[in-house]
Amino acid sequence: MKTQVYKLDGTAAREIELADAVFNREPSEGSIYHAIRNELANRRVGTASTKTRAEVHGSSKKPWKQKGTGRARAGDRKSPVWVGGGKIFGPKPRDYSYRLPRKVKRLAVTSILSLKNQGDCLRVVEDFTVQSGKTKDFVAAVSKIATGERTVIVLGGEDALIRRAGRNLPWLSFLAWNRLAAHDLFYARRLLVLEGAVGKLNALLGGDGGSTEGAA
Repeated sequence: MKTQVYKLDGTAAREIELADAVFNREPSEGSIYHAIRNELANRRVGTASTKTRAEVHGSSKKPWKQKGTGRARAGDRKSPVWVGGGKIFGPKPRDYSYRLPRKVKRLAVTSILSLKNQGDCLRVVEDFTVQSGKTKDFVAAVSKIATGERTVIVLGGEDALIRRAGRNLPWLSFLAWNRLAAHDLFYARRLLVLEGAVGKLNALLGGDGGSTEGAA
């Protein structure tokens, strides 16, 4: 399929070819769910920790004799049923991350790109940079195509200046064409794909070959 390439002033410049397998396929809701769940799980730090009765500081002495007091029997003050005692089955440091099949990552990314394209949230923009690296210059340059909504810009190459110019904007994030995150793509209200990234995405995700490691 073909779509318009827009200039920074919001006017159409020319047409560009988008691979149907990447930008116009039937979305797979299941793969999107699993890709986002996988990314969120991989971000978890997993440092929550509680103490068991063996780790709680305190005496192991029996607080009173077993029989004859009329009270319930007690072994020590570190029992989980006592205030200040250990925790039963509490969280311990663990690794929540897991691997997702490459084909599921690829399907999730192409499904999200197709959803955004079909929902008129995706726009191909001419390649540009911000030579000064200043946020105010970046905002002035994209004022016609980005209006403060949650926006993701997909870069066709590594551009330190444009990243530096936009990193202070809370509504904006950048993604490299070969490091696409399903979570960021899915929740973006506006997706701007630079012209230089389109051909690379067509080649990476449009065929059967190629690695998608980190592409979702």
